[in-house]
Amino acid sequence: MSEPAGTTASETGGPMATWATHLAAGRLMMQRCAACARHVFYPRRLCPHCASTALEWVEACGRGTVHATTAVARSAARGGDYNVALVDLEEGVRLMSRVDGIAAADVRIGMPVRASIVDSSGGSLLVFVPR
Repeated sequence: MSEPAGTTASETGGPMATWATHLAAGRLMMQRCAACARHVFYPRRLCPHCASTALEWVEACGRGTVHATTAVARSAARGGDYNVALVDLEEGVRLMSRVDGIAAADVRIGMPVRASIVDSSGGSLLVFVPR
């Protein structure tokens, strides 16, 4: 079920299932409204900007900037500290993820990052790494 770019949000399984399918295929896809030309995240059936149903899937560039971050303390036995970050993508959307590749406490607001898709026990995840 790997839809090409331009597929509308009315796919079988819904927009979140399509998002997960693209991630599993190693592709960072995002919806863009054909009516108002704005990008949309999280995946949905209606554009939150103009209420159009004309949402298409397009490839995202993957470049972003950390908008906010926090370090969550966790024991070493449970995997150690990790960060939660809000990332602003160049497409104009903000999403929640984490920044990998550096210590949780070293993630900074304004840090340029790039998307990375990683496999986990729950499926493919979108994370970011410093650029």
